[in-house]
Amino acid sequence: MASENIYRQTNISDTGTVTVIEMDAARRTDVLFRVRRDEGHEVNAWWLIGAFVAFSSAVVMLLSFMPGGA
Repeated sequence: MASENIYRQTNISDTGTVTVIEMDAARRTDVLFRVRRDEGHEVNAWWLIGAFVAFSSAVVMLLSFMPGGA
């Protein structure tokens, strides 16, 4: 189980030296907005529904400013 959360990164230098770096996958630096949560924690579905409604409303509002609409 512990090996599933290991992220391995291989670096090859100009001289041909190979370096393998092992780190916790939850602490990867290539993910911008990673949030560590407790194991088994899930996002409430209402957040996703609210985000969909807000985004859809914003799109409809912005499209209402476009000329030539019905």
